[in-house]
Amino acid sequence: MTASFNTILIYARNPAATSAFYKDHFGFKTTGELRDGLIELSAPDAGISLLIHQAAKSLKFGQSVVKLVFSVSDVEKFKVDSAQRGLEFGSTHQANGYQFANAKDPDGNSVSISSREYRQRA
Repeated sequence: MTASFNTILIYARNPAATSAFYKDHFGFKTTGELRDGLIELSAPDAGISLLIHQAAKSLKFGQSVVKLVFSVSDVEKFKVDSAQRGLEFGSTHQANGYQFANAKDPDGNSVSISSREYRQRA
């Protein structure tokens, strides 16, 4: 038996705001409807789905051990486009043949844009 990885569940203080963040800034599709306590978002390219769930009041935010990484072919262009929609990324970092930059979602979860998938390999 195998298991497929196809969904990430994000606990949010405000599920509507968090789902709007991923819809507006990363192109996820959603009706925004709360169903079974969840708001479901579909990836624009049939990739990973997101489920946004109301966080319990006891959940502590701001300590992230997971980062959501979105592949983009041009980090600088994505940063400029995102800034026009209200999302500011930090400095662009150079890695081994690719670039990346980081930001936070409304709940303090780390998100990153990276051109790693598009790097030229020798």
